[in-house]
Amino acid sequence: MKSIFTNKSETPNEVQLQEALGKTYVYWQTFAEHTKKLYPKAICEWNFSNEKFGWSLRIKDKKRVIIYLLPRDNFFKVAFVFGQKATDEIMTSNISESIKKELLATKVHAEGRGIRIDIKDETLQNDILNLIEIKINH
Repeated sequence: MKSIFTNKSETPNEVQLQEALGKTYVYWQTFAEHTKKLYPKAICEWNFSNEKFGWSLRIKDKKRVIIYLLPRDNFFKVAFVFGQKATDEIMTSNISESIKKELLATKVHAEGRGIRIDIKDETLQNDILNLIEIKINH
């Protein structure tokens, strides 16, 4: 499923984002604020991949993306890429088994394992906050 924002000439603003995400907007804010709290030098930037994927928000340090936030219609996805050390830590953490299974099932690339997680309610909030912390620490 592609982004709800597919117009390359119009970067999404907060009002549009809030309207698009509906009740999940609060979780988007929570994850962005948590990332910036743990890594105050984080840079937030909107990125347009192409017509198929549209706009996404990247929160990154100087060299790598910490978390991708991918807006959809009344929900969003978070995406991460984890190296081996971070993956090992996730496997021994209290992160939900479903996330661990999905992470292990992904193909390993040079930069690590990528995972996308749908955020439709508060169910995975603590897991995502923990994943942000693991990503920043590795």
